Amino acid sequence: MKMAKINVMIVDDHEMVRRGLRAYLETEEDFALVGEASGGDEAVRKAKELRPDVILMDLVMENGNGIVSTERIVSVLPLCKIIILTSYYDDEKVFPAIEAGAFSYLLKTAPAEEIAAAIRKAADGEAVIESKVAGKMMTKMRGAGRQLPHDDLTNREREVLVLLGEGKTNKEIADELYIGLKTVKTHVSHILHKLQVSDRTQAAIYANRHNLKN
Repeated sequence: MKMAKINVMIVDDHEMVRRGLRAYLETEEDFALVGEASGGDEAVRKAKELRPDVILMDLVMENGNGIVSTERIVSVLPLCKIIILTSYYDDEKVFPAIEAGAFSYLLKTAPAEEIAAAIRKAADGEAVIESKVAGKMMTKMRGAGRQLPHDDLTNREREVLVLLGEGKTNKEIADELYIGLKTVKTHVSHILHKLQVSDRTQAAIYANRHNLKN
């Protein structure tokens, strides 16, 4: 039984890069190089026509942005897997590319065998992210999921903290929230503990620094 080939398209504005990739990929029996493009607009047009399984996409090109092209292609060919193959791994390139729909992200310094393996994995639905890029993504995810101390406060504790920030006394807080003085003291104690501050003055400073409002 004849094995189905993976249809691959190369997008890069440097002819030598395309030529090198083409020369290697054509030696692999399970790849079919169906087309090439030297810019983003051409890539979108050819992708619609050729419907490749996998696209090797450069990011920075003279004739079209790889991020924009990725987004446009994925919007019309959701099953097409786009592997970013670039020299860049700064935040301004990595995150927009992933958000645009890139499936995998490799650097051009990757060995040819690694690029070929990434194509096969993409065709099977398995993403490959270069280690430097993966580290950036994990750092961003941890940062996005990190809670601030006041996120652990209950609604009532937050109300009390805001009033502390306004310089209110426990008695004034009790009157404003219609709760007992002892209850206010309990809330303040919990607030100090959760914010890891030593006194109500520091709690008030915290509230103002974070611009907390009721």
